[in-house]
Amino acid sequence: MNIINKLKLLTKIISYNLKIIFAGYFVYFLIAAAIFYLIVISIMVFTNVTPDAGGIYNALIFPGMLIMFYPVVFSIQNDKDTRMLEIVFGVPNYRYKVYMVRFAITILLLFFILFLMSWFAFFSVVRIPIFKMVFELMYPLSFLACVSFLFSTIIKNGNGTAVVMVIIGLIFWFLSESLENSKWSLFLNPFTIPDEMNITIWTKIVSQNRLILSIGSIISILWGLMNLQSREKFV
Repeated sequence: MNIINKLKLLTKIISYNLKIIFAGYFVYFLIAAAIFYLIVISIMVFTNVTPDAGGIYNALIFPGMLIMFYPVVFSIQNDKDTRMLEIVFGVPNYRYKVYMVRFAITILLLFFILFLMSWFAFFSVVRIPIFKMVFELMYPLSFLACVSFLFSTIIKNGNGTAVVMVIIGLIFWFLSESLENSKWSLFLNPFTIPDEMNITIWTKIVSQNRLILSIGSIISILWGLMNLQSREKFV
C-alpha cells in the first residue's frame, strides 16, 4: 500500500469515527459547552472584574469536561445499541484499535476546540499564552477522559458510567477547596499563584500535579485495555 492509499484510508477512518462521535447527543453537549463559555466570557467583559489567565483557565475547564464527556462515556454503549459490538469484538485485537483510535480523535477534537476557545479569549478578553493554556487544560481533562474510558469498560453501560463519573466529579469538586493549592488537586490552576508562596515551590507543586495526572491517565488507559480482553463480559 503506497502513501496516497494510506492517507486515503486514514482520512476514511477519521471521517467514520467523527461521524460516530458526533452521533447521538454529543452536539447538545458541544452547544452547552459553547453557551456556558460565552456566558462566562461575557461576564468577564461587561463587569469590573479584571480578567487574567487564571480566570480563563477556570472558564475553560468545565466546557472541556462537557466536550469530552459524551464520546468517551457512551462509546461502548453506542456500539452495543447499534449492534456493532459483536463485529468490533469479533475480530481479534480489533477492539483495541477501534477504541484507541476513537479515543485519540476525541482528545484531538477536544484540543482543537479548546484552542479555538482560547484564541477567542485572547482577542476578546485578555492576552493569554494560548498553547500553554490548552496544554495545561489537557492534563486534568485527559485524566478524566481516561478514567471515564476505564469505568466504561468496567460498567459497560453509558448511563451507569455517567452516574459514576458525575459522583467522582462531585467528590473532586467538594475537595477542591481543601486541596486548592495541593499537588493532589484535580482542578489545580497553574496560572493562579497563591499569595505569599514562593514561585519555586509553586512550580514544583504544579509539576508534581501534572506528573500524578499523567501517571493516572496511563494506568487508567492500560487498565481499560486489559478489561477489553474479556469479550464475554461485553457481548
